[in-house]
Amino acid sequence: MKWKVMLTTATAAASTGLLLAACSQGQSKSDNAGNLRAGMAQKQVLNWSENGSELTTLDTSLVTDSISANMINNTMEGLYRIGNNNKITPGIATHTVISKDKKTYTFTLRKDAKWSNGDPVTAQDFVYSWRRTIDPKTASQYAYLYSGIKNADQITNGKAKANSLGIKADGKYKLTVTLDKPMAYFKLLMGFAIFFPQNQHAVQKYGKDYGTTATKMVYDGPFTMKGWKGTNTTWSLNRNPKYWDKKHVYLEKINDQVVKSTTTGFNLFQSNKLDMATLSGEQVKNEKNNPKLVLRKTSRLNYLEFNQKKVPALANAKLRQAMSLTIDRHQLVTDVLADGSAVPKGFVTTGLATDPTTGEDFATENAVSAATTQDTAKAKKLWAEGLKETGKKSLTLTLTHDNIDQTKETAEYVQGQLENELPGLKITDITLPFKNRLAREISGDFQLAISGWQADFADPISDLGILTSTNDYNFGKWKNADYDAAVKQAEQATDPTVRWTALGKAEKIIGTDEGVAPLTQTTLAQMVNPKLKGLIYNTSGTNYNFKDAYMAK
Repeated sequence: MKWKVMLTTATAAASTGLLLAACSQGQSKSDNAGNLRAGMAQKQVLNWSENGSELTTLDTSLVTDSISANMINNTMEGLYRIGNNNKITPGIATHTVISKDKKTYTFTLRKDAKWSNGDPVTAQDFVYSWRRTIDPKTASQYAYLYSGIKNADQITNGKAKANSLGIKADGKYKLTVTLDKPMAYFKLLMGFAIFFPQNQHAVQKYGKDYGTTATKMVYDGPFTMKGWKGTNTTWSLNRNPKYWDKKHVYLEKINDQVVKSTTTGFNLFQSNKLDMATLSGEQVKNEKNNPKLVLRKTSRLNYLEFNQKKVPALANAKLRQAMSLTIDRHQLVTDVLADGSAVPKGFVTTGLATDPTTGEDFATENAVSAATTQDTAKAKKLWAEGLKETGKKSLTLTLTHDNIDQTKETAEYVQGQLENELPGLKITDITLPFKNRLAREISGDFQLAISGWQADFADPISDLGILTSTNDYNFGKWKNADYDAAVKQAEQATDPTVRWTALGKAEKIIGTDEGVAPLTQTTLAQMVNPKLKGLIYNTSGTNYNFKDAYMAK
């Protein structure tokens, strides 16, 4: 998820590439005047853009991509919000009591929180939402994140009913959550969209249409959405007059649109129709000396995924290793993309988390150099051995990817290197809109794919957990028993050192077995409009938080 999942992510606000901010034009009277403070522009309107990825849903139970998660993050609110540097800040919960064994959390909820339809936000809204999400009938791809909450695993495996989940409402404004075991990252989870409340009346009223358009929703967050009809690529976020903390929501309106071409986006920016536009490599080179340019590393990893179920030959580790060893990632990020992206060190991105004992970055500490370096001689040898072991003389594969500029450039480069260096390999390109590419991956209708994932919270398990053999986001169906065991040990460990060691073991296994081939780690290089203040961007969350943002004079 990115992609948060995902993305496409999400982002998507996890978009690959660069964002250019231009000044909002003019000033006019605003009904937000009561919120304005010294130094703020009279007109609090932001013109935003999403890089090539469509909005797919507003249903917190069904969200899979980071564009949708980002919109939900700004129109909905859970127990906590995630602030700068992943700091936990108050959301619907005003007070939390944790038991001595760290397995019971009791949340006191604020009494002034309301849905946009006027209903109060209550503890039962959380109970209803969580049970709906984890119910196998809902088919939420994020239900696995509930693992660790009492009875969650039994429910997802069909061995217990959703109403046995370890969550209960003690009256309207007290919520109790019981865990099977302590979870080091539990509070971070509570700021993620999949754990947000849902209004039962709205879900039942709209039925299968719930979350499919802006009008088939109710909201409890800083903004409400208007104008999204389910397939269009423009919409707006508007300040929610019923939000409990509306006095700290300064932006009156955010006009958002999907821009598939960086050329189009840049032209819109130059004509003052966008405050943010994503740039590609050549455009970045032209702006590299601009003092407003800020490079910001994200937790988004783009990678080559191998569908072992669709193509049994790809279950051969030597063939996967050969394809990975063929790719020159330094050339890809420096000469092809040239957009600030970095060479990853593994499946977990650099800068996400540090060793609790040594303070060393997880990705650096557990890097497998062979997983992200080029060695064409070794690649050819492994390729020949892999073909022989699978009884093949050649392979013809399809490569599916998004139709945004950066992904098309990545796919073209990867395809060229693989075909040029590996004898007998022929690849056919399939370019699709994000929504269609994601649907194909979910259904398993692909052979090779340029996929992506952005960590949902600042812990390696957010990345590593998606590649266990039973996880819905493991689209390629890679399976390694030792990997599954290492992730399970990390999930069950109560000792931080034991947990960290198990996570490191899992990272090294996937790097050695090449379950997927990491390609690039996205860096956002942003030209920041000095008039845009207070915008929070979390590299490990669902990206942008508009709540405290405003336009200065």
